[in-house]
Amino acid sequence: MPRRKSKRPLLGHLRRGGLALTRYPKDAMIHRSEGLGWLDLATPSAVQRLLKRFGLVPRKRLGQHFLTNRQALERIVAAAELSPQDAVLEVGAGLGALTWALAQRAGVVVAVEKDPGLIRILTELFSSSSNVHLVHGDILSLDLPSLFREGPSRAIKVVSNLPYYLASTLILRLLYADLEGAGEIPIERMVLTVQEEVGRRIVASPGTKEYSLLSVLVQYRAEPRIVTSIPRSSFYPQPEVDSVVVRLDVYPIPPLQARDERLFVHVVRAAFGQRRKQLRNALLTLPAAGSTFTLGKEVIEEACHRSRIDPERRGETLSVSEFVSLTNALETLLLEARKEEDQFNEMAHIRDPSEGQGDVCRDT
Repeated sequence: MPRRKSKRPLLGHLRRGGLALTRYPKDAMIHRSEGLGWLDLATPSAVQRLLKRFGLVPRKRLGQHFLTNRQALERIVAAAELSPQDAVLEVGAGLGALTWALAQRAGVVVAVEKDPGLIRILTELFSSSSNVHLVHGDILSLDLPSLFREGPSRAIKVVSNLPYYLASTLILRLLYADLEGAGEIPIERMVLTVQEEVGRRIVASPGTKEYSLLSVLVQYRAEPRIVTSIPRSSFYPQPEVDSVVVRLDVYPIPPLQARDERLFVHVVRAAFGQRRKQLRNALLTLPAAGSTFTLGKEVIEEACHRSRIDPERRGETLSVSEFVSLTNALETLLLEARKEEDQFNEMAHIRDPSEGQGDVCRDT
């Protein structure tokens, strides 16, 4: 009689490319659902079976490409370094392969999915999973802090295979939620599958063609690195580009902090808005909010001088620390100009007590 194969292989550890991988028990990657039997969610056959069962087809408009590579899935979960004390936000839960893997390690998983058809599948698959909370909605329209207000306080980690069209916008929305008026989200780490081009831009260095607005804004608030590459053949249906997994360790406080972070974002946007322009010209589009003061070339050049930056340089050559120095110099100059403006306005409103009008400083 042939020996029966065990459904629950022992846990083990594997190291590939310098990254420790955790071998999960087989049932940590397989979810049993009534009427569906045992499903290995990280395989093309399971994806096709689920879609057929519910009468669905992948929607290109929503960037639906489902991960079917077990090794890539293990690398994503390993990079997140999850524990029962963690709360995980997953954006674009899809068919639940990553959701199920995350739920084995994290205390709670909040899985957001926009597609009502996929929500039907997820609801059936996770009906008995008490630590998985499904949210049907558009992540860009949700009140993100409210998703984690209930229950005990936990470290929040974002672990997702992001739709390509959403990646850059969502990453900045999560990192700068406090400036967006959405309230601060105490995110400790993000592990995200993104288009390879986007991943290269996130980790790019000054002076390279990949260095961009996204590079500076991400690197100001987090330390990014690429964990692994995922070929396009690892998805169903297959996209036209390859992907990478990026890990962002979010700083509690930026190592070099801009005193006015809104101004910092404006400065970076202006510098990259017209890449070929020198700083003295590119920064002319900066808003000088709350003042009639005009941000002219003289002010920009003075800010560059104070921060020891050549005004003839282009934004794509500045490091994150140089952008911070330039922003702080501009903020100081703007404050000085506003103070002078306030003093002028105050003097203009002082009346001559003998005539009820005129300036105190007029000749007598």
